[in-house]
Amino acid sequence: MIYVFLSVIFSVTVSIVIKIARSRQVDTQQLVLWNYPIAVLMTYFLLKPDLSNTTIQQWPLMIYIPLAILLPTLFIFIALAIRTSGIVKTDIAQRLSLFIPLIASFVVFGEAVVWTKMIGIGVGLVAIVFSISWNKQVNDTQKNVWIYPFVVFLGMGIIDVLFKQIAQHSGVPYLTSMFIVFVLSMLVAFGILAYQVGILKRNLDKNAIGWGLLLGVFNFGNIYLYMKAHRALPDNPSIVFTAMNIGVIVLGGIVGIVLFKEKLSKINQIGLFLAIISVLLIAYL
Repeated sequence: MIYVFLSVIFSVTVSIVIKIARSRQVDTQQLVLWNYPIAVLMTYFLLKPDLSNTTIQQWPLMIYIPLAILLPTLFIFIALAIRTSGIVKTDIAQRLSLFIPLIASFVVFGEAVVWTKMIGIGVGLVAIVFSISWNKQVNDTQKNVWIYPFVVFLGMGIIDVLFKQIAQHSGVPYLTSMFIVFVLSMLVAFGILAYQVGILKRNLDKNAIGWGLLLGVFNFGNIYLYMKAHRALPDNPSIVFTAMNIGVIVLGGIVGIVLFKEKLSKINQIGLFLAIISVLLIAYL
């Protein structure tokens, strides 16, 4: 569980960096795209992936390619979802995406049902419902624009499942897989950036480069530790999926209250308490 805990810290730090950068008028879409070069460099120089013992024929491209596309583009869809459908619907989509990897844990990965763990997962799902910001006012002028929240829901769930598949894939070491995915994601990100600047004629935000490189450090740590968690608990993917999601809710709530002076409703406070209970049940039962 230590890898899950550390991954949660890095994941929340990613959100902190994005939030601070947004408050300073940095183009957050470009910021996200610029994080991949540093993630590639850190993977190559710090983890030293061995590319000599694998060939492209051994690569699980059916996992790499969708993951490389989803990682940089999903942030853009999150921004579009907030703009067209409001914060509430986007928040719901992100939280409920946990159902996809949970179902995959038992259907795809063949995890055995342990009822003590299922109790913790059940409490966690209730915590997710309570953690959603139901009371936020939403500009709902485009009520029929449902596609972006749906893409966020589907995309986040699929990413979790794909990372689990990479962690389980025995043909390519997971450090090598991580490097390949980051390189492919960087190419996709640069393609998006070229389209924005060259075709859409958007200005290149130079401040986004520095913030993006900082973001890449924490994004690298988040994904690396998340995959380590799956490697450490190969027979219990549902524990990793749930503990990660609930952990982000708990730590994100604490950071929001302490650093950004955000207010939590009574329902949100109950959700935060249930999330802590859920993590304890999953970890120790």
